[in-house]
Amino acid sequence: MKHLCAAAFLLALAAAPAARAQSLALPPDTQRVSDAQFRARAVADTLYTRAHYDKREVQIPMRDGTKLHTVLYVPKDADRVRYPILLTRTPYSAGPYGPGHYRLRVNPNGALLREGYIFAIQDVRGRYLSEGTFEDVRPETDRHAGKKDVDESTDTFDTIEYLTKKGPKNNGRVGQLGISYPGFYTTVGLLSRHPALKAASPQAPVTDWFWDDDHHNGAYFLTGVMGFWNNFGQPRPQPLAHYPDGPQMATPDGYAFYQQLGPLKNVNEQYFHGLYKHWNDIVAHPNYDAFWQARDPRPHLHDLKAAVLVVGGQNDAEDLFGTLHTYQAIEKQNPNLSNRFVWGPWVHGGWSNSTGEMVGNVAYGPSPSLWYQLNIEAPFFKSYLKDANPGAAIAGLPEATVFEGGSNRWRTFDAWPPKQAQQKTLYFRQAGNLSFSAPTSGDNERRRADVNFEFDQFVSDPAHPVPYTEATAQSMTREYMTDDQRFASRRPDVLTYQTPPLDEDLTLAGPIEALLQVATTGTDADWVVKIIDVYPDDTPDNLRATPGVHLGGYQQLVRSEVMRGRFRDSFTTPKPFVANEVTAVLFTVLDLLHTFKKGHHLMVQVQSTWFPLVDLNPQTYVPNIFEADATDFKTQTHRLYHNPAHASQLVVKVL
Repeated sequence: MKHLCAAAFLLALAAAPAARAQSLALPPDTQRVSDAQFRARAVADTLYTRAHYDKREVQIPMRDGTKLHTVLYVPKDADRVRYPILLTRTPYSAGPYGPGHYRLRVNPNGALLREGYIFAIQDVRGRYLSEGTFEDVRPETDRHAGKKDVDESTDTFDTIEYLTKKGPKNNGRVGQLGISYPGFYTTVGLLSRHPALKAASPQAPVTDWFWDDDHHNGAYFLTGVMGFWNNFGQPRPQPLAHYPDGPQMATPDGYAFYQQLGPLKNVNEQYFHGLYKHWNDIVAHPNYDAFWQARDPRPHLHDLKAAVLVVGGQNDAEDLFGTLHTYQAIEKQNPNLSNRFVWGPWVHGGWSNSTGEMVGNVAYGPSPSLWYQLNIEAPFFKSYLKDANPGAAIAGLPEATVFEGGSNRWRTFDAWPPKQAQQKTLYFRQAGNLSFSAPTSGDNERRRADVNFEFDQFVSDPAHPVPYTEATAQSMTREYMTDDQRFASRRPDVLTYQTPPLDEDLTLAGPIEALLQVATTGTDADWVVKIIDVYPDDTPDNLRATPGVHLGGYQQLVRSEVMRGRFRDSFTTPKPFVANEVTAVLFTVLDLLHTFKKGHHLMVQVQSTWFPLVDLNPQTYVPNIFEADATDFKTQTHRLYHNPAHASQLVVKVL
């Protein structure tokens, strides 16, 4: 056994997951798997697929006559054994197309591959080889009166109907799963309510683009999505097996590129030339109007029939909101449904394409990805799609299985956020302090000439914005979610507050409510809050971290969020600030589960630019920032107040 190559060892490990899944109490950590071994496992999966599956391609008719191209991978013994169907609907290509051209990984979970399923991968309406017209996050309706009333849920229903009755011989049960945009199609697939759909797993699902992917609280995530739309947003006049490359950036330095680009009104003139429908829609709808509201599937997620497993990553730079809010919407509207939540230390889709052991310079322990695949995902689908008594085998699987950063361990809860978490308030204090004690009038009695007990202030210059990372990259780096923030804390336009070294471990669980009492010399501003774990100076280095990065004093970004100030009272009806008037800005910093260890500091940074991750706010109010002129961008002075009358604070949940 010791002479087995890495691929063979991983193949053997993934070949018999059933025995591992019998115990639903969390088992010991999976053996560490190197990145090379994980890649070898993908190669082994591909070879296994070729040896054990036949490939077919079909055009499945929808109720309005549109045909959707679907690629099937069918076990070679499907004439003798009745397998269930695992469906993935995607806008990213079901290819490669044509006889003999096999997908590199039909499914990223080798355990599912070896248990045996009919894998169906479909190009959604209007993408690649499917007919029809594509629409981003197509609006859903609860009513389908006629044959022309189609949406993604009717397309899912018609696909399942065809596969179960006219497709390869099967056992009559269907599961659906997908990551990111395919996660969205999995969410709305639940709305088909087809009786054969028994289990679904929306993973890092696109959900509501005014808070996820495209925007965060109305602020445009510039570098995170512009590169994506360069290629994905291209018009498709007819079915295509391959899309051409979109416009390319002139420099590999994203910070320099977006500075040179100037206001967002230049995007169409210089790059998209009016041809990209989604960009035109974004420009036309800067506020949370009916256009965006219709593209939120959450209100429709009621009366669901299939069991659900929502999966996501705590370091997901793209669809963190979607994971959390999809789970919560299903839970709220379907109290008796089997709806489970798994949240690991991963980047976007990291549970399927990496070991999950490292994100940037931060280590999370042995192979959380493989552990999840073997102990949760594979048993979930097997129980609902293969077992004689669906769901019984995983009845003891916890409601929420969540990885705790800092202490690097899996924890289980009967709800998320945990019901036992206690609410506490962290207050911004004078001289860069952060405390669970509120400011009092007695602070004035100890007033020092060199300390401002009322507020801190900084100058925000759109011509010299705060970078979101030290890396040189054209598009958003996934690692920014754990980046060292020392570069930012040294800037005069970033306010930094921290606790003394902690006397004991401090575990935060759930969302954080930020209440900033602010003022600006301008009439608009963005507000960025970053939650940071500051390591002790004697922390040893990690040899797997980026060369030259020392962990002594490392300021690990744990969670962050931006709020576009114009939306502080309403996302549908923005309004300017009154210059120099103290104003409350309240917003949610998305959930975390992280232990700040004894001897560490909890740090919070506040700033107004986060470039080019977030587009620049002109800091003078204009009706539509996407149409702002260069002359609208002004340097302004911003204040954060921390006195008894205006106490800026973070409401946290402590375990």
